[in-house]
Amino acid sequence: MKLSARNKLPGIVDSIKTDGLSAKVGVRVGDNHIVAMITSEAVEELGIKVGDTVTAVIKSSSVMLAKD
Repeated sequence: MKLSARNKLPGIVDSIKTDGLSAKVGVRVGDNHIVAMITSEAVEELGIKVGDTVTAVIKSSSVMLAKD
């Protein structure tokens, strides 16, 4: 599959919390943790389970940074 998004981060699913129609999927990317909000239906259709290897694809028109 080819995507236009350039930010593709491979990681391991470490948590899945479903709440009705939505699901919060935690992905460990190296020392970092990313949370994806997707539909519960997508979790089921893709067969996503804790321990699976996935790719977090990030497409954004803006990124904010903060520094102390």
